[in-house]
Amino acid sequence: MAIVLGLDVGTSGTKAIAMDETGKLLASALVEYPLYSPKPNWAEQEPADWKRAALEALSALAARIDTRDVKALGLTGQMHGSVFLDADNAVIRPALLWCDQRTAAQCADITSKVGEARLLEMVSNPALTGFTAPKILWLRDNEPHHYERVRKVLLPKDYIRWVLTSEYATDVADASGTLLFDVKHRCWHQELLSILGIDPALLPASFEGPEITGTLSKAAAAATGLPEGLPVVAGGGDQAAGGVGCGIVRSGVISSSLGTSGVVFAFADQVSTDPKGRVHTFCHSVPGKWHVMGVMLSAGGSLRWYRDELCAPEKAVGAVSGRDPYEYITEEAARVPIGSEGLLFLPYLTGERTPHKDPDAKGAFIGLSLRHTRAHMARAVLEGVAFGMRDSLEIIREMGVSVSEVRASGGGARSVLWQQILADTGNAPMVTINVDEGPAYGAAILSSVAAGMFSTVEEGCDAIIREVSRRNPDPAAVTAYEPWYQEFKSTYTACAPGFKRVAKLL
Repeated sequence: MAIVLGLDVGTSGTKAIAMDETGKLLASALVEYPLYSPKPNWAEQEPADWKRAALEALSALAARIDTRDVKALGLTGQMHGSVFLDADNAVIRPALLWCDQRTAAQCADITSKVGEARLLEMVSNPALTGFTAPKILWLRDNEPHHYERVRKVLLPKDYIRWVLTSEYATDVADASGTLLFDVKHRCWHQELLSILGIDPALLPASFEGPEITGTLSKAAAAATGLPEGLPVVAGGGDQAAGGVGCGIVRSGVISSSLGTSGVVFAFADQVSTDPKGRVHTFCHSVPGKWHVMGVMLSAGGSLRWYRDELCAPEKAVGAVSGRDPYEYITEEAARVPIGSEGLLFLPYLTGERTPHKDPDAKGAFIGLSLRHTRAHMARAVLEGVAFGMRDSLEIIREMGVSVSEVRASGGGARSVLWQQILADTGNAPMVTINVDEGPAYGAAILSSVAAGMFSTVEEGCDAIIREVSRRNPDPAAVTAYEPWYQEFKSTYTACAPGFKRVAKLL
């Protein structure tokens, strides 16, 4: 039996899975770690935590499978984060993450130097605070004593690649999110690097998703129990790998991922760029293909915040009963009518990316009254996130991308209520599939292609992925949600100036 592995260096933890040639999940392991916010709008993690978690997760897999059958390991992980290494490959400072918002000044500087339209032409995306390029410039502007030591800049999963193989490499999908990559031609953009004064030598070589980038070193093999020389595959940024894991490898089918962030992801045969730069256009992990995606920064993260800060009773009962507190929260929300009786929630707890490009945006409950209970607040959170996801869906439709169905993934997709709210607010069927391992599963599929188990990524997805359930939109609910969605959009517009003023006070 042939086995392939997928490793996902996520924001809350690193997940490793083992899969056989039929797509059956054989084993999985998750090791968690903290996120740090030393200042408002900052988000950092320690690469040493990722390293520890990756080695522990892979070791746990090795103990549960026959490692002689393992053919390849695929990598994926959170995008955009910056790991700064010195000449001795030592980490210089904590990594700046995808949700870090400190780089507004650097984004403005990039746009001023290059021009907004020219930047879209060069790298298919606008300058956003989450991307990697402004992080590099922030380090140069604010911590020059650190910047002068930098010899290599790696994305999170690619730092783990170096840990495992001693090779500097990335994949074209993850590289697309740096703002330094020529998405059309699938290579680093030398002219832009020159304009920004960034040395190309700081960046790793780029590969297509199923390509082998190195092999497991003797030290990594000893640390994990996996065989030395095991091929390590390029893989993809978490969204592209997650797209593969959901079978988003042909036109018409898109995915809606509710993890910490929320992503609406659409396949593209050709490069398609939103002229307003509201959604991202990146290379796909499918060789020679692309994807378009809208990203909201606090989707499942909004519900997790609500659970952690406002749901002590549900957590206490869950600890006794063994039930997930989220089940109690969604049961309460299900008793509340559409529109939460006038209560709106803006899910911008860490700023926002699509469609607003606003690092200063804040979360808010709007319309609170004495009638409202925590059940109303729970429903408002679910609906607010769904409205935010619809923002991305509407832009993708504007671009002429066909949408026949939406495949749900991520932790939020396990909620039947949330699935139905998403179907009704987006007016599109929500489909679940036979696997829900997310990016790690996509990374495993990519490694199965590299191992020769399938000839193409599409072939692998066709053989493995099947529909399990379908929730069609309720026409009455679609109609009922429309005015609330319009109020949601208007509420952000009204609040945005105040968000800017609050940011200045902070």
